Amino acid sequence: MVKLEDFGVEQWMDKYETTPDVLNIAETCAASVSIDELIALCEDKNAPGPLDTSVTLTYGGIRGSQKLRQRLADLYSVRAASPISPESILITPGAISANFLVLYKLIGPGDHVICMYPTYQQLYSVPESLGAEVSLWKLREEKKYVPDVTELEALVKPNTKLIIINNPNNPTGAVIRKSALQAIVSFARERDITILSDEVYRPLFHGISPIDGEYPPSLISMGYDKAIVTGSMSKAYALAGIRTGWIGCRNPEIIEALASARDYTTISVSQLDDQVASYALSADVIHALLSRNIGLAKTNVALVEKFVNDHSSVCSWVKPLAGTTAFIQFKKSGEPVDDVAFCLDVLEKTKAMILPGSKGFGHERGFDYKGLANFDLTATSNTDGGVSTIFGRTVLMRADMEKGVQISQTLSLVRLSASVIPGEGYLPGTGDLHNPTPGEVVDLLYSGPSETMPMSSEGTENWA
Repeated sequence: MVKLEDFGVEQWMDKYETTPDVLNIAETCAASVSIDELIALCEDKNAPGPLDTSVTLTYGGIRGSQKLRQRLADLYSVRAASPISPESILITPGAISANFLVLYKLIGPGDHVICMYPTYQQLYSVPESLGAEVSLWKLREEKKYVPDVTELEALVKPNTKLIIINNPNNPTGAVIRKSALQAIVSFARERDITILSDEVYRPLFHGISPIDGEYPPSLISMGYDKAIVTGSMSKAYALAGIRTGWIGCRNPEIIEALASARDYTTISVSQLDDQVASYALSADVIHALLSRNIGLAKTNVALVEKFVNDHSSVCSWVKPLAGTTAFIQFKKSGEPVDDVAFCLDVLEKTKAMILPGSKGFGHERGFDYKGLANFDLTATSNTDGGVSTIFGRTVLMRADMEKGVQISQTLSLVRLSASVIPGEGYLPGTGDLHNPTPGEVVDLLYSGPSETMPMSSEGTENWA
């Protein structure tokens, strides 16, 4: 029997997120939209809606519709050295299925896996359950949670089959920049190692400019045919309810192997989900949708940053550059608080749900979670009354308690995508060059600047 470690983050969410009247700022999706809201975001008010109700509900395209796969391929192809074919894209029921499929097919007993840590627990627990040895590539606060590529040399083994990265990173919001990605690719290519890049928070970059020369491209666009990427409509696109994810890989042998394994679990994805995803990624919708979500993140990063700075005696963080989450450490009398007790106390006294780091990312894997909690920065429709006020009435309340909880492992997470900012774009700039059209902005978000694009920073102070 396969032994799987308990999935800490999902069990915590399942246990507490349905508590009556709770404000969930532990969830990591950009604040979800309805079908009506999605239609309202469409720039062409005469365009057909997302669902064609005349379509017969057969299984549909077994690997996903041609329309959806083409739209994803087009997004990944922007400024890539060569275009990505829709045949390089495989649609799955969410990124969690995409990751599982890759790991299940490629990893087995006797294999060795290197996995960035902390990250989504699935990425290291599933390989372990399949009999592989997993070495954790640990992120450090003093390095702003950016992986040190030089450490790979000490981690790699003759039987290393896979390197797993998560970019942007959950839970820290850190970003692996272009030069580091190039170094990882070079390291893997020299040793014929496959790379899996979980990119579910891409392209929700709110702290690094798309015209920055170090802006991270998707791994699939970096010319390595053993690079595999996974993505989803849940996080950056605020559509977790349609359960649509994907795998991308330029290597046809890998895609065919994954498609063959997928036959045993999926057959096809829902045609309705596929249609909604295709609509959301259309040129008429994607710009406004990403604008909304990045706007939420940028606004709430600023709110949380002000709070952390104003109350530095009880909390600290490494400011996130991307995604929807922040990793914040809470202290009492200079010592980290107990993460689980802290989060339960916040839930009971303020009806706000946050995630203890030790529950979400493993408790005994050599990472110091003392005082850390994970928050969603994109969760509610009332930004100031949500993230900012909740912090004010929970963290300070906790710090002022006469009796502190027992100090042990503690980390917590905060969501960045809490509200809509009407009328605000997500990449304001000045001048024609630095105030591109929506289509150009989406191109930049996916692939970064071209080799010929000017790198002047003039007029870009508001981009990141």
